[in-house]
Amino acid sequence: MIMIKTRIVPAMVLVLLAVTLTPSCFKGTTVDLNSDLEITRAVSFANDVKPLLQKSCSLSGCHSANGIAPDLSADRAFLSLTTSDYLDINNPENSELYGFVSGKLTPAMPIGGPDPAISAMILAWIKQGAQNN
Repeated sequence: MIMIKTRIVPAMVLVLLAVTLTPSCFKGTTVDLNSDLEITRAVSFANDVKPLLQKSCSLSGCHSANGIAPDLSADRAFLSLTTSDYLDINNPENSELYGFVSGKLTPAMPIGGPDPAISAMILAWIKQGAQNN
């Protein structure tokens, strides 16, 4: 009986330790939408949003002129986003664009997983009316 207890207790400790630490090592693909990251300054499409779309979406080849819709290349990004159903000005959190960049919709974007800074910038831009400024 003593031999069994001496083997079970260390094994249980190892199992509990593994279960406790495993979730903390997993890189998730969703963004905590309740995070404190919120942009309250004026957001410019030309200076803030377009460079993010270029770097994360268009230059990767995914959403370029010959890639997957929408075309987020520098000269087409605004038109592509505003002439389709990617934006919901009345309910920005339900915008398809925000859903993908925040990880609420799949596949989460950009490749490699959502970035809270990109999600916050996109959401702020949509909340401010998604202007071509």
